[in-house]
Amino acid sequence: MLSDLTFRIAPHSFQFLTGPSGAGKTTLLRLLFLALKPTRGRVTLFGSDTATIKAADMPALRRRIGVVFQEFRLLDHLTTYENVALPCRVLGQSESQYKADVVDLLDWVGLGDRKFVYPPVLSGGEKQRAAIARALITKPEFLLADEPTGNVDPTLARRLLRLFYELNRLGTAVVIATHDIGLMEQVDARRMVLTDGRLEIYE
Repeated sequence: MLSDLTFRIAPHSFQFLTGPSGAGKTTLLRLLFLALKPTRGRVTLFGSDTATIKAADMPALRRRIGVVFQEFRLLDHLTTYENVALPCRVLGQSESQYKADVVDLLDWVGLGDRKFVYPPVLSGGEKQRAAIARALITKPEFLLADEPTGNVDPTLARRLLRLFYELNRLGTAVVIATHDIGLMEQVDARRMVLTDGRLEIYE
């Protein structure tokens, strides 16, 4: 259970969210990407109180948030290209509107030669990079990544961190939830530490 948290994620900022298992990191992330509403207190996203947002306004708000899940959540019957393009298709865009962006993103994450491969034959690192590309295809202002390096080796973890850092330099606010102390030590960034539902922030 989270208790008496007060913090702000600034536009264009980069920070880590950390803490022991069971501290509430997943709950906090779910509050931030609108999968949960607070039972008390207030969560404000882009100037809107999440407790009072109308259902009709929720999709537009969610499009401003990208989420990279630890378990990837790729659809096995879709190719890498189709998985990354899926959010655009859900929005009703035609392929001519999103094709170039999907191809550019796959090249950016190093999957340009894996466009037409299905998830079951991708490695864990490739699946994670595909999940990152899918989270970015709608050009979110705010990206949340839940243990994005939890299923990859240290070399690939560093590569993924560089992708997130480059994305942040391009203007996207980034929150990375992680247990990986070594990863956090590679970047001079704000740390948000959850312990027993309470938050301490180290700038």
